[in-house]
Amino acid sequence: MMRGGLLKDEIQIPDKVHVSFQDGVAKVKGPQGELSKELSHPRVRIEVKGKHVVVSCELPRKREKALVGTYGAYIRNMLRGATDGFEYKMKIVYAHFPIKASVKGDTFVIENFLGEKYPRKTRILGATKVSVKGDQVVLNGPNVEDVGQTAANIERATKIKGFDPRVFQDGIYITEKPGR
Repeated sequence: MMRGGLLKDEIQIPDKVHVSFQDGVAKVKGPQGELSKELSHPRVRIEVKGKHVVVSCELPRKREKALVGTYGAYIRNMLRGATDGFEYKMKIVYAHFPIKASVKGDTFVIENFLGEKYPRKTRILGATKVSVKGDQVVLNGPNVEDVGQTAANIERATKIKGFDPRVFQDGIYITEKPGR
């Protein structure tokens, strides 16, 4: 069985964004902030050519084909984050005890969850900005991984143990993610 010759993924760099790649680290700088990610593999090559980022591999095997696509997706997410940023929306839901959510430094604090005496806390990752308006929690940031993981941490912090989840539906849930 013969493998293909050259696998290439070209990504257009938008205006107002600067991309550099050196020593296995991709750096993207734009109006929303600066992002960097380590993307190194001995057979996968990443180059900045004019207004394009080219991810390529000669005579790729199955794993290298997957890595070319993965690295391309990482760079697209970094470019989108540096220009527009990412936004997650969450909703505070309670039936029994009113939940009070707030941001203190780099910690998200959930008070009075199911009438508990001590607040539940979770970390806010990276450059993610969290704002609470009524029963809405909005998370914004340039790095999709940090914003998504922070949203997941908040959702997980309100996980109920020892109660029937069909009856006790209190919690903070993700309602809107960034579209593809």
